[in-house]
Amino acid sequence: MTSYPAEPWDLHGHAYVGVWLVPRDRAPAPHSPATRTVTIFGRALVSAAFLVYDDPSPLTYDEILSSVLVREGWRPRVSITHIWVNSPASRDGGRDLWAIPKDLADFDISPHASYAANGIGSLAIGRVRRLPWPVPARFRIAQDRNGSLLLSPVIGRVRLGVGSGRWSFAPDGPLGFLSGRKPLLTLAAKPFRLIFGRR
Repeated sequence: MTSYPAEPWDLHGHAYVGVWLVPRDRAPAPHSPATRTVTIFGRALVSAAFLVYDDPSPLTYDEILSSVLVREGWRPRVSITHIWVNSPASRDGGRDLWAIPKDLADFDISPHASYAANGIGSLAIGRVRRLPWPVPARFRIAQDRNGSLLLSPVIGRVRLGVGSGRWSFAPDGPLGFLSGRKPLLTLAAKPFRLIFGRR
């Protein structure tokens, strides 16, 4: 018997996402070698995000992740390269269902103010300007499972915004490749509803 729900997961919550252009040789490699990093003048498009999953999500937990924009042929995908949660069920489900390399971490979060994952990174949120209506979201996560490419669909609706955020990452930590770098922008997704995985 598994400790996590079957896919898809109907996820509700909010998130803050930083976006960086990182020299390709400093950026994390895609999780699957069947994909290629998308570059802009030799720089990879890398993101880091704090997410909080609330009721009525099937699991409620906190998360920090890093991803890189990749392509499968010419089709854009998202590759999750680093990720931590504070839920063993989410860790196990992410690994088993979608080959997402989730590990566990301790979090200290004050919603819409400050976010921290111990030994990994932190974010302090300033003012956020949001769109007056939600927008659709649709993309695919591209991960490696035992040498094969696994594509997992994500669809939903997000109330997007742009905010000011002060990001910090431990220089010797797992996201040290973002330490000292200024993001292009910080996006807010509050709230979101995402259907993660296949029906």
